Amino acid sequence: MDYKVKDIGSANDGELLIEWAQDHMPVLALIRRRFEDEKPLKGARLGACLHATKETAVLIRTLEAGGAEVALCGSNPLSTHDPVVAALAKTGTRVYAWREQTTEEYYWCVNKVIDNGPMLTMDDGADLVSTLHTKRVEKLKGVKAGSEETTTGVIRLRAMHADGALKYPIVAVNDTNTKHMFDNRYGTGQSTIDGILRASSVMLAGKTFVVSGYGWCGRGIAQRAKGMGSHVVVTEVDPTRALEAVMDGFQVMPLMEAAKVGDIFVSATGDVHIIDLEHMKLMKDGAMLANSGHFNVEINIPALEKLSKSKRRMRPDLDEYRLKDGRKLYLLGEGRLVNLAAAEGHPSEVMDMSFADQALVAEWLWKSPKLEVGVHEVPEEIDRTVAKLKLEGLGIRIDELTEEQRKYLTSWNEGTV
Repeated sequence: MDYKVKDIGSANDGELLIEWAQDHMPVLALIRRRFEDEKPLKGARLGACLHATKETAVLIRTLEAGGAEVALCGSNPLSTHDPVVAALAKTGTRVYAWREQTTEEYYWCVNKVIDNGPMLTMDDGADLVSTLHTKRVEKLKGVKAGSEETTTGVIRLRAMHADGALKYPIVAVNDTNTKHMFDNRYGTGQSTIDGILRASSVMLAGKTFVVSGYGWCGRGIAQRAKGMGSHVVVTEVDPTRALEAVMDGFQVMPLMEAAKVGDIFVSATGDVHIIDLEHMKLMKDGAMLANSGHFNVEINIPALEKLSKSKRRMRPDLDEYRLKDGRKLYLLGEGRLVNLAAAEGHPSEVMDMSFADQALVAEWLWKSPKLEVGVHEVPEEIDRTVAKLKLEGLGIRIDELTEEQRKYLTSWNEGTV
């Protein structure tokens, strides 16, 4: 058995976690039953770089039930759930992941997945794809296509394609409605608040909560923070999104102004140095900094260290930085994804849709003719199928168009009567 995990002895605990997730992921359960019968991924070697959580384990076993040979590594040094990967390893999955990896260990795991010669890739942040294209180009020839789970990864991959660097087609699973409208908004919204509370145990009611970025993730975080009683301030660079935040009832201002009044700061943009040195110099004593973007670059941690005269760990996922002027700033989850570094990530119910998209896209890519190199949308039929299956799983029925209504929507000669 080929794997590397922290403690294979924790596999039984991991199985319980996977069972809990599985019981709350009815769409993936339906897909798995069909996959077991049809084996649509037979012969496929799939390399996955994903947050190695209990929900991911349900996806991996669904892909394996469909006939795929899967190798998995984590997509963040702090997001792996050690008992879960132990359970996967014990039942035969090639898995290379453990929590609290160094950068060198993280990329060692990525390279172990590549060693297995993937024909399909499934990425969360595009580290697997970028490593294939820069350090392991000898393995590119065997890759048919891939899929990408998160906004940051899609941005990177589109940049690769625009630069002429991308060598095989990728499907942007993140951009399909049943992923970003639910996973990014409701999943990130809830799990970010969960991570902040676990890391700090502070009261959110009455605090000024600053959200940088009002994309789907930022929308969800702002909504959930408001629901907890916080006064929410949004910072944005996009005028349309800023206007939307205003219409949603949030105060909008530049981050330089928000820095003076905020108690809790969360960045969710996918960009670098959103919370920078100039902002930290203005923050109140005791302000907390958290990141919900994929990479740990949104908060300028080197600048924070430069400002500080000491650092100490106050709680498992909370570091106190005592600044040279006497103020204290608190960094949550080492500046990595706070919802995974300090909590368990998104609820199983919302990952059910995201990973159903991933499973069906993998099937489509394996069966379909070769696509052109580029970043492609998820076929609409897959998106609609996942939405319908989710409604069925929730016991919800909806209306259908009559034949008369269908005809009316496709005609142009009927108007005012």
